[in-house]
Amino acid sequence: MRYVELDIFGVFVSPVAAMMLAAFVIFIGLRRIARWCGIWHRFWHPALAGMALYVIVVSAIVIGVGR
Repeated sequence: MRYVELDIFGVFVSPVAAMMLAAFVIFIGLRRIARWCGIWHRFWHPALAGMALYVIVVSAIVIGVGR
């Protein structure tokens, strides 16, 4: 599949930026679920775990859209 720019009110936006925004929304939901379950506090460094989770979500979206 070819990644094409998105036209939002005359402004061309990179498809990667849109994927990163979608990943951020999904990441916020996953982080809230992890905090509610108590999983988030088990990590040695929660900020590092959050960054890793965000990278995993972005990668999954890019791979999913690219197929």
